[in-house]
Amino acid sequence: MVPDNTKSAASLAVVKSVGKPAPVAKAQLFDKHGTPQIRKPQVAIEAAPQAPHWSGGGEFGYASAKGNSNTESLNGKLDFKYSQGLWKHSANVTALRSSSEYMRIDDDGSVHSGSNTTANRYALGINSGYSMDERGTLNATYRQEKDDFGSFSRQRSLAFSYGNRVVDGDRVQLDLQFGPGYRRAYDTVQQRMEASVIGRGLADFRVGLTDNTEVVNKLLVESGKYNTFAQNDLGVSVTMNSHLALKAGWQARHNSDVEADDKRTDTLTTMNVVYRFK
Repeated sequence: MVPDNTKSAASLAVVKSVGKPAPVAKAQLFDKHGTPQIRKPQVAIEAAPQAPHWSGGGEFGYASAKGNSNTESLNGKLDFKYSQGLWKHSANVTALRSSSEYMRIDDDGSVHSGSNTTANRYALGINSGYSMDERGTLNATYRQEKDDFGSFSRQRSLAFSYGNRVVDGDRVQLDLQFGPGYRRAYDTVQQRMEASVIGRGLADFRVGLTDNTEVVNKLLVESGKYNTFAQNDLGVSVTMNSHLALKAGWQARHNSDVEADDKRTDTLTTMNVVYRFK
């Protein structure tokens, strides 16, 4: 028979062991040699902001014909791009000038020769875009043009548009822009300045045929109260190295409001040397 004091001591020991929870072993990491390793807290690392980047280049073409008639033609283009963060800016300048020599025989038999300028056009384009997501952009675009032989000798337009890359493949890309704007143009036929609200649309299509051959087609349309202007630029370029390329181009320009005897569409075919920097 067990004494009462022994039972009390045993009961107290049982109560203490039950009332005090057993220690829980903490998880510990060990390397292959059995050395304890301390797990460092993970800290989220923010992506570094995109560094500013410049790119651009130029293209140049010249043609000269000598003989019974002498003609010269010169065309060129400069374009620059700058990007930083969600902003992308671009600017381009284009020029076209051509001339031809003539010979005139008067009634008295005297011969006179001279030179006539047959084309003289300069254009400036500026675009600033803000990236809303991977494909969508908000754009502000300014275009200015001077054409001594066009139905509209001076044009200026400012437009705001939404753009989206609807096709984004490894070799094929298609960008679309559309939005409202405002245009001022001088009508050389009516000899007056015309101003109106316009709708502007742009389609920029690019496809890489091979690793060094690319086809680019860009269509711009500005339609307003007095005139609808459209310009399509098609180019095929073959890259020779990291900086130089050869480019064959075809341009069509259309104005809906022209004199009855004038053609609404003018075309230009070029073969240029292109220099690019990245």
